[in-house]
Amino acid sequence: MELRKAERKKAKLRIGLSAPSGGGKTNSALLLAHGLASEWNKIAVIDTEQGSAELYSHLGAYNVITLDAPFAPERYIEAIKACENAGMEVIVIDSASGEWEGKGGCLEIQEQLGGRYQDWAKVTPRHRKFIDSILTSKCHVLTTVRRKQDYDMTKDSNGRVKVEKVGLKEVQRSEWEYELTINFELDIRHNVTAGKDRTGLFMDRPSFVMTEAIGKELLAWCESGATVKASPNPLPLQETTE
Repeated sequence: MELRKAERKKAKLRIGLSAPSGGGKTNSALLLAHGLASEWNKIAVIDTEQGSAELYSHLGAYNVITLDAPFAPERYIEAIKACENAGMEVIVIDSASGEWEGKGGCLEIQEQLGGRYQDWAKVTPRHRKFIDSILTSKCHVLTTVRRKQDYDMTKDSNGRVKVEKVGLKEVQRSEWEYELTINFELDIRHNVTAGKDRTGLFMDRPSFVMTEAIGKELLAWCESGATVKASPNPLPLQETTE
């Protein structure tokens, strides 16, 4: 173990964009991606929304992988690897909600296993590998997720159960936001705010409409970090016995 001064390294971004239906997730993600990549042919969209990503082809000549059901974690991972192998700089996953709630996604897999709590012991590692494929990617990865109305059941003073609206909830596993560098939230008018921001660039900024300039600003932030260098004398791996 070595104690050293903290230093921010150059790293790839993991950015989420969440919005209700019609909130402009795909268009905003593409503009952000172009600001990061500068060239449209270095952007790939993993499209799970039945060709909706190609509705924006007038923006530029970006690449598309169509991912149909079943939306198992392994199929997302395969698509991510294909984008990396093709030399992409930015991957847009549109959307990541299918991996969780879509046909053949994690919720359906758990239900098919029996729907018991203990069945998550088989599903969670598969979901974790999907998350890890995003976190370890050599590309910038942008993910869109849907947000929908969430409800809570409460009892009034007479003991009667009431169903109450409790705001919008992202359609992904509950800890999804924790994995991201930034989580941009869009409203129905396409106004953007940062729900989470590890860069510190947007937390106190008023809402804005996404443009390529935001991507360029984030790219400059990435490039301002120290370059990651391999250790000249890496420690040898030690074998362990069970």
